[in-house]
Amino acid sequence: MTAAALASPAVAAFERRRAGLLAQRRRATILYGALLLLALLASAWVSEVSPAKLAQGLPRFGEYFAQTLPQLQWRHLFAWTDQEGSLAYWFYRLDQWALLLLETANIAAFATLSGAAAAFALSFLAARNLATRPWLAAGIRRLLEACRTVPEIVYALIFVWAFGIGPLAGILAIALHTVGALGKLFAEVVENTDLGAADGVTCAGGNWLQRVRYGVLPQVAPNFLSYAILRFEINVRGASVIGFVGAGGIGQELYAVIAQNYYEEISAIVVLIIVTVAMIDLLSERLRRGLTEGGRA
Repeated sequence: MTAAALASPAVAAFERRRAGLLAQRRRATILYGALLLLALLASAWVSEVSPAKLAQGLPRFGEYFAQTLPQLQWRHLFAWTDQEGSLAYWFYRLDQWALLLLETANIAAFATLSGAAAAFALSFLAARNLATRPWLAAGIRRLLEACRTVPEIVYALIFVWAFGIGPLAGILAIALHTVGALGKLFAEVVENTDLGAADGVTCAGGNWLQRVRYGVLPQVAPNFLSYAILRFEINVRGASVIGFVGAGGIGQELYAVIAQNYYEEISAIVVLIIVTVAMIDLLSERLRRGLTEGGRA
């Protein structure tokens, strides 16, 4: 009997097995796809989303957006603020808006710094691989969940009621949400750390704090810094939104011009926010890349 004759039953069995697995995968794909489609349709029905409403609302959205665009004229584009149709006329309150943008960035920076410091302290206690008391780690994780579950704007409403209108309410709201978000990320980084160095510190007679300081922290510090910078980017955008409820910054001014239908001012402020966030994103991206590459090196 030839080698081909001996191999043919094995090849045929392999092909049958392969065809069966492919058919099983196709059935699973169709089933899960159908379930996903049903879930999307149910979500659209519960949310009262319909193609008719979208078709009716999109033109109105376009009309509102068109109203916010400035009437720029090329021959007056670089004229001064007293000339309608110029860029200076469009951004005639640039000095005030720049200060409010700076206030927004300061709110985000201070909130990120304070929130990251609290998350740093809690993350080691919440990490399961370092927990000396499992009940304490579980309790801290529930606390972090509570901090990040409530939206920032809800915290801002509460703090505005407690402390009054101003940046303090925005700082506290963003910092509290940052504690929950960064605390979870930091704890997961710690749990994925190799504890060989930490075990060596313990064998040398070190206590729990020395184990964390010398065995864990040098490994996780680059990732901690990277996540904190990323959170700063998110908080800049968040600080622009919570100003709508009186928590300070450019968002408060944006809410005022929207309420008074100052259409060109709306677009000017939105453009400034976009430019500011884009600049911060580019700078943060370079910092994060440097930190992660330095950490791998």
